[in-house]
Amino acid sequence: METDLLLARHGEAHCNLRRVAGGEIGCTGLTERGRDQARQLGRRLRRMHDDQPFDAVYVSSRRRARETAELATGGLGVPVTVEPALAGPQHGVADGRPWTEIWAAFGASPGDEPDRPFAEGAESWNQYLARAMAALGEIIERHPEQRVLVVAHAETVEAAHTRFLRLPSRPGVGFAVAHCSITWWSHRAPEFGAARWQLVKHNSTRHLDQIESAHLTPAARESGP
Repeated sequence: METDLLLARHGEAHCNLRRVAGGEIGCTGLTERGRDQARQLGRRLRRMHDDQPFDAVYVSSRRRARETAELATGGLGVPVTVEPALAGPQHGVADGRPWTEIWAAFGASPGDEPDRPFAEGAESWNQYLARAMAALGEIIERHPEQRVLVVAHAETVEAAHTRFLRLPSRPGVGFAVAHCSITWWSHRAPEFGAARWQLVKHNSTRHLDQIESAHLTPAARESGP
């Protein structure tokens, strides 16, 4: 039997467009485009559910993630559990402030100082990673040989990759994680050998093609990707 962990990032949020720290204060929910993305994600999830049902759905406590889950998972008939430990990094006093101001005050790249919080009351990157990886580990332990969906953040996907690939914190590379993309890890047996975690999909967005095309200007459509 396989254990499947599917991670979906939230849709485009107002804090993303405004480029502000979107914690409990700064997150004001999804844009209309983000809501469209979540609906398209929901259509794909329903097809996946019909093929192989989800056993559990977990969602970050941040507003943009909860709104995404409401739009994307309503047709699955699976209870949604809000898991506060899946929330994105805590921003402390920087919550709601522009990222340009935050990084200027920090005086360094967070990737260069992963143990140093970038603001009073904020989590360092490594503190966040430890929390998120522990939350994912607990969810996996609760659902052996089941299929679980997590609706959360780009950082959640980074935490999953860090855990399963056993990467060092901030290894000098990053992972592209689009809004409402799907990333899929599966604990399964390969053709030869013992079962192990395998990355089935990363940043899959084919369900969003129609939405992204609709939001392009005529000039952008003509110019290609």
